Amino acid sequence: MKYKRILLKLSGEALMGANGYGIDSNKLKQYTQEIKKVKDLGVEIAIVIGGGNIFRGVQGEKVGIDRVQGDYMGMLATLINAMALQSSLEQNGMYTRLMSGIKIESVCEPFIRRRAIRHLEKGRIVIFGAGIGNPYFTTDSTASLRAIEIESEVVLKGTRVDGVYTADPEKDATAERYTNISFQEVYEKNLNVMDMTAFTLCQENNLPIIVFDMNKAGNLYDLIKGEEVGTLITSK
Repeated sequence: MKYKRILLKLSGEALMGANGYGIDSNKLKQYTQEIKKVKDLGVEIAIVIGGGNIFRGVQGEKVGIDRVQGDYMGMLATLINAMALQSSLEQNGMYTRLMSGIKIESVCEPFIRRRAIRHLEKGRIVIFGAGIGNPYFTTDSTASLRAIEIESEVVLKGTRVDGVYTADPEKDATAERYTNISFQEVYEKNLNVMDMTAFTLCQENNLPIIVFDMNKAGNLYDLIKGEEVGTLITSK
């Protein structure tokens, strides 16, 4: 195995699957199977999942909801997705713990760094919900921060594209994919990988990011085994 402890960042929108809203049971099952393959290798797994399939804080502003209030609503949306993923993982024989950035003890534990690390050491999958518990921070920022806190070896950003391109591959047919690229090059070329806060956290802490297509079966497994998948971003 190339990595022993990972932080997997999943998009909330990806859980919609073919639906226009909410959680697609087939997509949830697919992600569960992909995670199980990696867990069976003995990898310590932490997960952050977005909430865009249910609600985004920035969406609230468009209908007159205060930005801060909207962000807290978005945090609750991530918890709904996290709870769904937790249930699916446990139904498939994996042990999990859900930790929240805001206090909601009826359904999950509050985030405590040492406890999270201990859960990982005991072989439990740790899911981080509700962001970092503060407005104006994205789930990408949550993924970067939590990865640093739990001493993850890498942030794996699972998306619907297979890496970082010179341009948007969905809009530009001539766009080419990078296999490896440095943090500095991403800045200079103004490539859209993560929000700037999340990206800078990884750069300053020398934490590699791999952007890959989570929807392609076997990609996560191949990546953990050391095969070239997606785009690797490092300090070089």
